[in-house]
Amino acid sequence: MKTSKTIGKQSLAVSAGLALVLLSGCGGNANQANNASTVPANNVNTGKKLNVVTTFYPMYEFSKQVAGDHADVIALIPAGAEPHDWEPSAKDMAKVKEADIFIYNGIVEGWVDKALASASNDKRVVVEASKGINLMEGMHEEEEGDAHNAEEGTILDPHVWLDPVLAQKEVESIQAAFEQADPANKEDYKKNAESYIAKLKDLDEAYKSGLKDVKNKDFVTQHAAFSYLAKQYGLTQVPIAGLSPEQEPSPGKMADIIKFAKEHQVTTIFFETLVDPKVAQTVANELGAKTDVLNPIEGLTDEDKTKNLDYIGIMKNNLEALKKALNE
Repeated sequence: MKTSKTIGKQSLAVSAGLALVLLSGCGGNANQANNASTVPANNVNTGKKLNVVTTFYPMYEFSKQVAGDHADVIALIPAGAEPHDWEPSAKDMAKVKEADIFIYNGIVEGWVDKALASASNDKRVVVEASKGINLMEGMHEEEEGDAHNAEEGTILDPHVWLDPVLAQKEVESIQAAFEQADPANKEDYKKNAESYIAKLKDLDEAYKSGLKDVKNKDFVTQHAAFSYLAKQYGLTQVPIAGLSPEQEPSPGKMADIIKFAKEHQVTTIFFETLVDPKVAQTVANELGAKTDVLNPIEGLTDEDKTKNLDYIGIMKNNLEALKKALNE
């Protein structure tokens, strides 16, 4: 299955000023491990809720579902903010330091390693939710970028949460983190995770049945966020830009996309909610095509919140948008 061939620059470091805010009072190695299974358990039976800090919306939503009533869960990256280029403030760093559990996806949050090292906490459970998932390459080996695999020289695609099957694996990793931090409530976390995973399995079945017999298997997106979803359901994503939605495609890339769309009778160009849609609109205008939203769910908009949409609700909307576009 084809995947994205381009990628924009991602921020990979917390600024020196932010690091110094906490380095003066924090020593040691904060990032105890990359998953919960090797992190010492926190004190339990303290009579208070766990303090859980997540990075951006999908991690927040998955964590809330597992936590139930046993934790206060927050997301550092605010609603409406694009997470690829976001960096924490000194106030955010303080929240990271005080967390009982810190949950991040991986790759999207290039600032995490330095933030954890600066805001050290030996009792904190740290979990990289995408750890253990076979990540896809996001660009050619000869291209260069910041978030990369050093041996292969490739940038890896972080957008695993957009595949309902891989989302289940992330929920399981988050469940393990809660059980490690608070074994006294292990059965509740297990029950909560199983309940939510059942909903994700239903979502997967809806995608399987809804996309099985579509007339066209190719879809054009502004942002290369849907490679995992495309692979899972036998589709081909053709992105205008790379893994970072802020990346501007070259004139040659634009010409190639327009040529592809004409040859494959693409009638809809997808854009997303948190990024200026001008590039997608330019391609659509050239083709005489329509535009529609395919939401990478990197953050909720005010409209999403007004409509009481959550991860599953937005994924269902994405499914309907794909079915409509691919059956024209």
